Amino acid sequence: MISTLNAASAYSSARPAIAPMQDAGSGDRVDIGTAAQEFAEQMQQFDQAATGALTGSTGTHELVQAIAQSQLAMETVVAVRNKIVESYQEILRMPV
Repeated sequence: MISTLNAASAYSSARPAIAPMQDAGSGDRVDIGTAAQEFAEQMQQFDQAATGALTGSTGTHELVQAIAQSQLAMETVVAVRNKIVESYQEILRMPV
């Protein structure tokens, strides 16, 4: 049978394995806030290109590029969201 002391000991030894990475210089760490900000900036650039195309100040080529970039950004965000939901559902299915 697992005692409280053993469970606490196991948790404290496993904690470094699940803790966020401390060194920001590794390049593997992704900051969700920064990613969300970049996504918002991409959507704002698309809005500006669409507005410019409607007023005639932006060319068709720039509009098509903005549409393609915003579509890629949206697909990426949706894929990340789907993975998060899938992970959450997998956690809910785990026996306790």
